[in-house]
Amino acid sequence: MDRNALIEATARKTGGDAAQVSAQHVEQVLDALFGTVDRPGTIAEGLRNGETVSIMGFGDFHLEGARPALRPGRALNEYVDGTVG
Repeated sequence: MDRNALIEATARKTGGDAAQVSAQHVEQVLDALFGTVDRPGTIAEGLRNGETVSIMGFGDFHLEGARPALRPGRALNEYVDGTVG
């Protein structure tokens, strides 16, 4: 799934019809969270400040040495493994 597909799929997941968040808003949130080529996102800023960024169920972003890494959370592992929904 590329960036554009991620944005479109996420917009569709937000409720559909009038309650749907626009693809443009999803893109703005993803850019703010993960960053762009021109600007770091909040995850990168947290890591640079020596913080671990935790997203309940999804996992946490942390540094292993000087490299960013993701430690998947239980909910993500269980979903990918097929042990839940």
